[in-house]
Amino acid sequence: MDRAIGALVEPICSLLIVVEVAILATGVFSRYVMGSALSWTDELATLLFIWLTMLGAVLAYRRSEHMRLTAFERSASPRVRAWLETISAAVVAIFCIELLYATLWPIGPRFSASYFGQQLVDHTPALHLARTWNVAAIVVGLVLILVLAITRLSDVDGRRVAVVFGAAVLLSLAAYASRGALVSLGNWNLVLFFVVLVGAFITIGVPIAFAFGVGTLSYLALATSVPVSTISGRMDEGIGNLVLLAVPLFVLLGLLMENAGIAKRLVDFIASFIAHVRGGLGIVLLFAMYLVSGISGSKAADMAAVAPVLFPEMERRGQERSEMIALLASSGAMAETIPPSLVLIIIGSVCGVSIAALFTAGLLPAAIAALALVVVVLLRSGGDRKEFAARPRLATIAKLFVIAIPGLALPLLIRAFVLGGVATATEVSTAGIIYVLLVGAFVYRELDWRRFPAILRETASLTGAIMLIIAAATAMGWALTQSGFAQQLADALGHAPGGKNGFMLLSVVLFIVLGSVLEGIPAIVLFGPLLFPIAEHAGINQVHYAIVVVLAMGVGLFAPPLGVGYYAACAIGRCEPDRAAGRIVPYLAALVVALLIVAFVPWISLGFLHTT
Repeated sequence: MDRAIGALVEPICSLLIVVEVAILATGVFSRYVMGSALSWTDELATLLFIWLTMLGAVLAYRRSEHMRLTAFERSASPRVRAWLETISAAVVAIFCIELLYATLWPIGPRFSASYFGQQLVDHTPALHLARTWNVAAIVVGLVLILVLAITRLSDVDGRRVAVVFGAAVLLSLAAYASRGALVSLGNWNLVLFFVVLVGAFITIGVPIAFAFGVGTLSYLALATSVPVSTISGRMDEGIGNLVLLAVPLFVLLGLLMENAGIAKRLVDFIASFIAHVRGGLGIVLLFAMYLVSGISGSKAADMAAVAPVLFPEMERRGQERSEMIALLASSGAMAETIPPSLVLIIIGSVCGVSIAALFTAGLLPAAIAALALVVVVLLRSGGDRKEFAARPRLATIAKLFVIAIPGLALPLLIRAFVLGGVATATEVSTAGIIYVLLVGAFVYRELDWRRFPAILRETASLTGAIMLIIAAATAMGWALTQSGFAQQLADALGHAPGGKNGFMLLSVVLFIVLGSVLEGIPAIVLFGPLLFPIAEHAGINQVHYAIVVVLAMGVGLFAPPLGVGYYAACAIGRCEPDRAAGRIVPYLAALVVALLIVAFVPWISLGFLHTT
């Protein structure tokens, strides 16, 4: 069954990505070359994106690539880990059953009253397609994930499965019987469902999207009078935003960059300048991450492109693997605001901030963070063996520059297209993809077409993992807002000591913690819509606040012991996490100093914005 679902979903996901690129490219060509906009492209792209999201979520679950917290699971004994995996699969199955119920119930003569039935009478304006096609994607995705969860449970000891589901049934019956008492608790239910229940699920390793979904659905069903079908609409809304189509397309762009050989040539060019000085390769790594991040938008892809090129030479020059991992992880945190970062795209779309403005505003703050890391590199490079470094000739540098020109031109092309109004942040990724394919095929001639199926599968899987979190967090955020929590939070933070500066400092601390615990994307989708209006009311520019939030979450994301980005860097660099944990502290301290400078000097984020 597992293999059959994989054989069905993988080619469909790959085809959907190719078709999305073709649709967006056709829309840009028609609008700016032919002078006639096609009214149907956005509608069709949005519909296919929802299908890509749900089928990608299926693929991510099959490949165990949904985002989750693994710290507790890693430290547990094999016996405890087996119980945790069983509970995780059970929670996923329960989420699918709950959401299918919320979407399809009632079944029978009153089916038209269900969320699915209500969408039968709603049609898109250009293609006149019933919006049930959108909901059908959610239903199909949930059914396939449910089947996969059941197949996992079928491989587990039957007694353990019986205990887990028996406990789930007893807890559910007890909660249902206590509905009256739960309703009387008021907003204390937020603590019970969104802190205790969701927090417990995340801690034991349940994928974050499913933990969010079960918590929200259970809260609505047991502690409110709101119909559970409302949650289906909120999740549909969360993944139906065309702006977020930039997520899979920029992931694809980053993977193609590595395949085409562009990333390697950028690193070689930078290394020709300063690799011969003490600590030079560390500085090369920072600048390589700065440049590559501006193209790929995926931090895992950035680190995977840079580390294999530089690590062997850094080790030859006497640097320890743990020190290199510490620098690699902190450089990933530094590069979070470099466009076209996926986090910038997501925070712009869910919080209503101009993505083009964020692309401009993110460059200088990242440069400040990079300079802070350079200082640490220079202070810690005493053991660097300079005798192995050779100063390249000017002719060699010039040759490497010429070779790297196609890669250096790509971020300029992306920025020009967005700021010049030629294409949106979503559409510009298609221009980048076509550009990389042309460069890889006709300039560098290194494009490996045999890797394309794997690249498309990886893109679809990451898209599903990210977008399902956004869908679940959108629903949770809506539930928190409807409960009045947003107003209570606004009142609490609005009366924080220190006024605007106090609010900014609390935000920095809050998002460092959230970035470590929830990772960047769930924290943004969940708390961004709540906190951005408060920041604006306090007199903080929303673009500036967005940059500070992204930098803060980057620090948390790459900070041990919980930061997932830190463990990704350890996996890419093949180093035990315990070895590098102490080494990364000075780098994270430098990033925090840079973050505070950016937070309290708004011009760093807004200066260039005002001149463009």
